[in-house]
Amino acid sequence: MERLKKRDTEQGVSERALTDDQKNEIAEVRKTYGAKLAQEEILYHSKRQGLYEAEARQMLEQNYRRDVERLTHERDRKVEKIRSGS
Repeated sequence: MERLKKRDTEQGVSERALTDDQKNEIAEVRKTYGAKLAQEEILYHSKRQGLYEAEARQMLEQNYRRDVERLTHERDRKVEKIRSGS
């Protein structure tokens, strides 16, 4: 752990402590996006049960993966924005 901190210091990466407000905002964003991801998963599984064609299942899976990736990216972007203080 100390080697990683030393390397970060050498590379100019600084460690900042988060404020309580930032921690609360990050927790709220993670909770919100956790619920959205759970909803997407539930919808995906319920729709998948009714599909028997391989092409339709594949299309549904592609859409599900795209939506999960989009939501994950949005969540990470918002958390990073809160961390940076912007």
